[in-house]
Amino acid sequence: MAGPLPLRFLRSYADPTALPHVHAELALMGRSNVGKSSLLNALAQHKGLAKTSKTPGATRLLNAFEVGTPDSGRWLMDLPGYGYAKVSKAEQRKWATMLNCYVEQRENLTAVLLLIDGEIGPTPLDLQTVEWLDHLQREIVYVATKADKVRPAKRQRRRTELAAKLGVERRDVRWVSADKGQGIPELRSLVLETLGLT
Repeated sequence: MAGPLPLRFLRSYADPTALPHVHAELALMGRSNVGKSSLLNALAQHKGLAKTSKTPGATRLLNAFEVGTPDSGRWLMDLPGYGYAKVSKAEQRKWATMLNCYVEQRENLTAVLLLIDGEIGPTPLDLQTVEWLDHLQREIVYVATKADKVRPAKRQRRRTELAAKLGVERRDVRWVSADKGQGIPELRSLVLETLGLT
């Protein structure tokens, strides 16, 4: 199992077409407040790497992080969350356009890490996103966040229910806790493997 990922923030992009060609890219997607930034910080074991906020919608641009050595050409992209955020409808439409353009057109995108809130399970918007990614034939890696928030007595049933709602096997969903470190080493290994760094 892998130790902390060597992650470096490169820059933020408002326009997906401005992104340079790289060898491989892995995108972090999920609804607002699912814990994308916290997960990024846990993967790197660096609390200040990605900006976290108690208010949903902290990530407003396409944030590029390089994995591995400088100029490795292996990127982890932190995308704006979909769904609820305290911004105008116009701003939400702008984010949606940015996300759609990036996911639909990015040739270097190897897979999408789709984060689902393990405490509440997949929302209708999550399921709509799964349908859309399937339609685009994008590889999806399902990651259930906030595993520590699910009471021990409910964990087994929640895992079965969450996988069933997504239409996948239980083993196809990786459960993690950014706060407690649960499942983080295994997810680091998967990131490295997906980006061709193992």
